[in-house]
Amino acid sequence: MTSSAPERQGQMDAFRGDRVYLGADHARNERRTWLVAAICVLTLAVQIGGGLAFNSMALIANGVHMAAHVAALAVAAGAYRMARRYAQDHRFSFGTGKLGYLAGFANAAVLAISAVLVAIESGRHMLSHAPVAYDGALALAGLALAINLICMWLLRPAHAHDHDRDGDLNLSAAHLHLAGDAAVSALAIVGLGLGRVFGWAWADGLAGLAGAALLAHFAWRLMVRTGSVLLDVNPSPELTAEIRKRMESGGERLLDLHLWRLGPGHHAAIVVVEAREVVAAEIYRARLAGLPGLSHVTVETRQAR
Repeated sequence: MTSSAPERQGQMDAFRGDRVYLGADHARNERRTWLVAAICVLTLAVQIGGGLAFNSMALIANGVHMAAHVAALAVAAGAYRMARRYAQDHRFSFGTGKLGYLAGFANAAVLAISAVLVAIESGRHMLSHAPVAYDGALALAGLALAINLICMWLLRPAHAHDHDRDGDLNLSAAHLHLAGDAAVSALAIVGLGLGRVFGWAWADGLAGLAGAALLAHFAWRLMVRTGSVLLDVNPSPELTAEIRKRMESGGERLLDLHLWRLGPGHHAAIVVVEAREVVAAEIYRARLAGLPGLSHVTVETRQAR
């Protein structure tokens, strides 16, 4: 018995729908990322212009980093858009949920490069002993910090369980860029304040170096987290243990188990079960029903010898 054309189309639509592994807050996060990118473009212009006018390396360093993460925010927002646009494209065997992780890894590289640039320019500034217009520079650094904090608030996760609740590292990467810029702004305020009060001209450049070190740390953390997803590192030992427990609950033996992340809040599992009496794979799939975040399961059964 063959299926009719409408039936085959319905089956194909269901198959494609099963491959949509976008985060629950995908649309919200996309909108807010574009908004924050626009705000950062304006802040960038003010920071670099102010740094040149007041001869503050800390402000220029902050502006350089802001330029880097304007690009990073555009990449993050673009990844959201592409993942949404191609979510139903059958060419992606496991959907487009990993586009955000790819964008996050690229943004980690941008963050690392900006850390190097900030360190180089800060070192040059310390050696030049150029005068700094502290009052104007402090005002702009304070404004930059306020804007960064507002942007961080806009990119906060929709739920109170942090970014790791649904694994949206694209949003985490954008948020981390803002956190890094806020930290650099705070350090700039400290350096400029010390220079203004005690006449320590070197403090401004030292603040830039401290900010560069912090940015490098953030970049490394982000590379490790996004790289782990892209390389299909097991995302949850707890979920792995629960799958094993349920699969072997009837005396079976679990021969093989692969667990990896498909997208924010979505995991896939391949399990190979050995049993004395082979039963339908649906029986084992039913045992995994209700596990949070387990969106795609492939089961293979083998008869024990």
